Amino acid sequence: MAIDVPKQTDESERSTAQGSTWSALRPLVLRLHFYAGLLIAPLLLAAAVSGFLYALSFQAEKLVYSHELQVPTGDRSVPLSAQVEAARTAHPEGEVTAVWPSYEDGATTRVLMTTPEVEEGESLAVFVNPYTGEIRGELVDSFGALPLRAWLSGLHSNLHMGDFGRNYSEMAASWLWVVALGGLLLWLGRRRRSKRELILPERGATGRRKSLTRHGAIGVWAVAGLLVLSATGLTWSKYAGENIDTLQTQLGGATPSVAAELSPGGGEGDGHEGHGGGADSVAQQGPDVGIDKVVEAAAAKGVEGEISVILPADGSGYVVKETDKQFPVHLDSVAVHPADGKVMDELRFADYPLLAKLTRFGIDVHMGRTFGLANQLVLAALALALILLIVWGYRMWWLRRPTKERKLSAGRPIPRGAWRKAPITLLLPIAAVTAAIGWFVPMLGISLLVFLVADLAFAGVARARSRF
Repeated sequence: MAIDVPKQTDESERSTAQGSTWSALRPLVLRLHFYAGLLIAPLLLAAAVSGFLYALSFQAEKLVYSHELQVPTGDRSVPLSAQVEAARTAHPEGEVTAVWPSYEDGATTRVLMTTPEVEEGESLAVFVNPYTGEIRGELVDSFGALPLRAWLSGLHSNLHMGDFGRNYSEMAASWLWVVALGGLLLWLGRRRRSKRELILPERGATGRRKSLTRHGAIGVWAVAGLLVLSATGLTWSKYAGENIDTLQTQLGGATPSVAAELSPGGGEGDGHEGHGGGADSVAQQGPDVGIDKVVEAAAAKGVEGEISVILPADGSGYVVKETDKQFPVHLDSVAVHPADGKVMDELRFADYPLLAKLTRFGIDVHMGRTFGLANQLVLAALALALILLIVWGYRMWWLRRPTKERKLSAGRPIPRGAWRKAPITLLLPIAAVTAAIGWFVPMLGISLLVFLVADLAFAGVARARSRF
């Protein structure tokens, strides 16, 4: 029995220490969550609304462009080379760069071309009936997205403001995880009558408390997904994305690519440097086995189904890639020599470094591809949850206004000086970690520094006024 006494004492002291630690940190976390939510929320709202629309665009694309994407199923397909030739005949001014063969019954073949009318980074997608060779239509293709989804993607990523607009989405992604984690800590640290109120809104609550319990409960359900969206969104951001790429490369996790370069003057590859538009192109120089043989060679290596065939250009061979990103993914690729149809190199997704796999999965989950419709519905639900969290957050701020009779008065801010309540043994590590994160995620670090300078300036003005 004597042994139990010190054990209970240790647990009691540990609990007290944890309680005092949180008591010291809570005002700091609360102030950060308040100001970040208040000032960054407009950017998060823009990202959430555009993200909600983008998540639904995959299904909308199938409806809006059903004529181009779908055809009645036939008994026999015409050769892929004939389908490509039909696209060339319809657009002789264009140069074929890639082909997406029909991969399921009723799906059209997509032939991607560069033309004078299409902007750099985009392609003219010519849709061909694989059973008849008939041209079903043409649309501008932007990295696989047709006009509707491409427009929504641009709205989500940069508000259609180019490189300058990318700052908005990077700022939103940089702060989303901070706001989400801060809110989670504050919600878990609240006293409540039952565990049910941790994950469900409080029954019978009214006014500001009603918004608070809804804000907290929905936030608990959404926090994991919001953290994933924040982390994956940063992977292809401008500034933090560069740091992530550098770190990934240093850790040996860079995404590999199949080797498609032709040996100059080697073997049967003589004269292949001049491959302009690929198989059967007018500008073609030297022998070419044609796209049909290339697809057969890739299929013999297991690269088949939903694929993209990139045609030879600038001293390279054909590259055939699997593009099925739904789990389990099929993303193997091969390089095929245009002269003899032999596979020059193979790259299996199973051989990717772990970090490269995680990056691929993360990006595709963020874009709603990995789990198909289920993935897209979850993204839409997360976006809707974020919208509601922002609305409830602003409502709570509005209800905090000191004089409710004054309709235009704003809510009271969280009091200054929260950092003084935290012990120096906590402040120093927090400051060091914050500085490191701010350097690695520049938009977060710069904006946090601006917040601190502005807050100090406001404090100075308030002190000056109090003297008079």
